Amino acid sequence: MEMMKGKFPRSLRIFLPAFLVLSLHGIPMTQETSGTIDEKVRAFLVRMAHGWRDMNVPEADGEMLYNIVLSHKYTRALEIGTSTGLSGIYIAWALSKTGGKLVTIEIDEARHAEAARNFRQAGLDGLIDARLADAHDLVKKLPGPFDFVFIDADKDWYTNYAKDVIPKLEAGGCIAAHNVYESRGGWGRGGTGSYYEFMKSLPEFDTNILPGGSGSLSVSYKIK
Repeated sequence: MEMMKGKFPRSLRIFLPAFLVLSLHGIPMTQETSGTIDEKVRAFLVRMAHGWRDMNVPEADGEMLYNIVLSHKYTRALEIGTSTGLSGIYIAWALSKTGGKLVTIEIDEARHAEAARNFRQAGLDGLIDARLADAHDLVKKLPGPFDFVFIDADKDWYTNYAKDVIPKLEAGGCIAAHNVYESRGGWGRGGTGSYYEFMKSLPEFDTNILPGGSGSLSVSYKIK
């Protein structure tokens, strides 16, 4: 991420207060708790700490998603690429505090079924509309509006997903995307490089890759 004269980019300045959130075993805790939900989610994440496989985000990136949603008080979230549900759990956990809900899409039947079980065991299934569908088609059809979108699916389709959700994203909303990299030899890996260039080219968005976590989480805030 580019830093000029010791100043943070605007989107990172917006994000920084979220780092005041404390952690226990890498799990975010806040002064505002939702009682039973918090206890159930924390217990589930501790139990599953070394059991996540199959293309889930690292837990540190899940915490970052939680912080983004909570700090901006987002309530209408869309996730493209559920896998077996770790990122969806962090997003929905934050939404349990903002009064929001999550729509998440997964094309693989086995992953979708496992994610649904994980959502139930974490006590968050009532906040999650888990769809078994091809996101290439469904994202176009979802009416929105959304204020938070997380993309973590087929990398070569990231730009197309963005084009489909941008008209449905509210001002002040955020598109986050996983596995987006900046490197000396050019932008990123696979299709995420062209996605990052595309988002950086849009004047209505402020786009950066966040430090911390895996170093591969890009955020694009819609500023107008």
